[in-house]
Amino acid sequence: MKNGIRPLYILIVLAVIFGFIFFSAYNTIQTQDEKVATSWAEVVNQYQRRADLVPNLVNTVKGYTSHESQVLIDVTNARAKVGSVQINADQLTDQKAVQQFQQAQQQLSSALSHLIAVSENYPDLKASQLYSDLMQQLEGTENRIAVARGRYITTIQEFNTYIRRFPGVIIAKLIGEQPKAQFTVENEKAISTAPQVSFN
Repeated sequence: MKNGIRPLYILIVLAVIFGFIFFSAYNTIQTQDEKVATSWAEVVNQYQRRADLVPNLVNTVKGYTSHESQVLIDVTNARAKVGSVQINADQLTDQKAVQQFQQAQQQLSSALSHLIAVSENYPDLKASQLYSDLMQQLEGTENRIAVARGRYITTIQEFNTYIRRFPGVIIAKLIGEQPKAQFTVENEKAISTAPQVSFN
């Protein structure tokens, strides 16, 4: 009788240990996943803030530049594309979707850079208080985008590292959790060309 009880105790102890490891790893994965979703929401929020500045910026520039219609069209089209390419935190395992999002944002960055470069040719525009205010808002937004993107990169790295290591890798496979898409080197290079705001 005693010999039969000992293996039962061992099984119970092992089950308790496994249960503790499982629930601890599961809770860690859920916590990390929530951090990823939160950091991604902040990235999207800051990109949206930039997109919201575009109509005012275009209208201000339009009032001073009569020969730059193609630049204004390019900026407007790039903003429209940004609005059509949206992904939520549930889609972050899709590298292609993240790349499309980044490409749309890069097109807007490029169009804004061109618009700002063209604006340099119009002293009256540069002297406008409204234009100056918009440029300050744009510069602040670009800084916020960089900070939000940095936080996202960090949370993604922590999440992906955890679900690739033991015991997270086992629990992640059991619950169907997959690595989240990271910004690629190409995307990082593209992002580094964000609009340069100058008050000279």
